[in-house]
Amino acid sequence: MDWFPIVVLALTFFLLVGLGVPISFSIGLATVATMLTSIAPLASLTTAAQVMATGIDSFALLAIPFFMLAGELMNKGGIAARLVEFAKALLGAFPGGLAYVNILASMLFGSISGSAAASASAIGSVMGPRMVKEGYEKNFSAAVNLTAATTGLIIPPSNILIIYSLAAGGVSITALFLAGYLPGILIGVSLMLVAGIMAYRGKYPKSGVLPLKTILRCFMRALPSLFLLVVVIGGIVAGIFTATEAAAVAVLYTFVLSVLVYREVRIAELPQILLRAAATTSIVMLLVGASMAMSWIMAYENIPHHVTAILLTLTENPLMVLLLINLLLLSVGIFMDMAPAVLIFTPIFLPVVTEMGIDPVHFGIIMVMNLSIGLCTPPVGTILFVGCSVSGTTIGGVIRPLLPLYCGMIVALFLVTKFSWISLWLPSFFGF
Repeated sequence: MDWFPIVVLALTFFLLVGLGVPISFSIGLATVATMLTSIAPLASLTTAAQVMATGIDSFALLAIPFFMLAGELMNKGGIAARLVEFAKALLGAFPGGLAYVNILASMLFGSISGSAAASASAIGSVMGPRMVKEGYEKNFSAAVNLTAATTGLIIPPSNILIIYSLAAGGVSITALFLAGYLPGILIGVSLMLVAGIMAYRGKYPKSGVLPLKTILRCFMRALPSLFLLVVVIGGIVAGIFTATEAAAVAVLYTFVLSVLVYREVRIAELPQILLRAAATTSIVMLLVGASMAMSWIMAYENIPHHVTAILLTLTENPLMVLLLINLLLLSVGIFMDMAPAVLIFTPIFLPVVTEMGIDPVHFGIIMVMNLSIGLCTPPVGTILFVGCSVSGTTIGGVIRPLLPLYCGMIVALFLVTKFSWISLWLPSFFGF
């Protein structure tokens, strides 16, 4: 085994990241440096360019800009406020009810937009002031909001599951979408249990029981937003359209809802919304292209094969292997954002788990759950920064209420790791 290219790849990448070079450029430069040690210099540059170009030449990736645009329209279109009203009508009467409302609203909004950042921003801006006004601690409100926002990465539609499908070599996006429902709901329930205990101990207030007529009115106001789930996921499962086509349908539906029905988005605001969606998409696509080149050089140097051999020498128990990978991914999530982590580590770990008979769909959900926890941890927790910024609090202040919520998320992760049927039952039921 030639360790030199592996050392060059790892050292170059971590050195560039440590110097503050953007992650896409760090991945690309580390890949080219490693290629220079393995193949001819001119061929290295040509190969890197070709692999990057072919890496983003994928019909499935077209879903990402569409879902990004749909998320931007939802964020501005008054959908969050209607979902919060509906969630409060259902759960506000319980002790600490606004914490439950925050979690349920985040799950609903995240499952519609597919973006944790959009969920943390939209729901946090609505729920944060309301919770503080009714006597909740600001740091507790922020902690609940930012952890609940990650459920939108697991409950479909989810951009990160599309990226995992690409990195895994074409795992069914529909199967991944279906597999995300029960684990996402499990995380939400775990967060509700923990938040309920914290609210009870903190003696947080509860709202009065609303009459059925009010609950039905809130439901009807939120129904057009909730119906998007039926349109997108129902259409995919029924075979009416692909995930990419569903994303385009989501854009059309949210445009009609936000601009023509709710009238929260003005025509004059559309160019700015399009620009933000395009900017975010360009970042993701550059990252995908660079990561595809890194995956190619790792395969060329047989790195996944060597990692498989090393892990199998430690244990042949599939559960123990998954637990070891969980620990590694939880550590990675502390220092690396989700998309690059999925693109880099899927080609390394997927051969290990498939060698042991673990379903790639099940492993994809485990990976996303691990890295979702990383989004809430410093120093590179994207959602942690968004949640604190929206709530007007600091990372230091929010850490203490976050710790019990971390525990709830990790328990949910362990249950999904141990019991594969939690993620595989729905895909199996629908024949995927």
